[in-house]
Amino acid sequence: MLKVTPNPPEADPTTESDPVSPYSTLDPTKLNEAAERALDHYLKPPAPPQRTPSTMFLVAPDMDTESLLAHACESMASASIMLSDFAGLLETPYRNTLLGIQQVVMLGELAVNRALDKLEPDQRQ
Repeated sequence: MLKVTPNPPEADPTTESDPVSPYSTLDPTKLNEAAERALDHYLKPPAPPQRTPSTMFLVAPDMDTESLLAHACESMASASIMLSDFAGLLETPYRNTLLGIQQVVMLGELAVNRALDKLEPDQRQ
């Protein structure tokens, strides 16, 4: 009977001790480093990118707290009035949503006003 596949080649004794082969000697230090890299790649989340805020609209760093709170309060009062006026132009389901947003803005305005009231007299300079 004829054999369909040929015999495998004979093992060459020179390839087993080949100094170029990466598998001839296993260095525990290199194995440990490779394992650490693999674990770090799969298990450690990447560091979040550093966020640099835009400087297009920058609040002056020397502004006092009272001025900042007063400006925030005025801005929120204006937003509350605009939302209230716009809600009057809408139909019921959208009007209710807009009035809810207006109420949240108004509550924020009240919180800023309370913070203004609690400022120490020495901070109001």
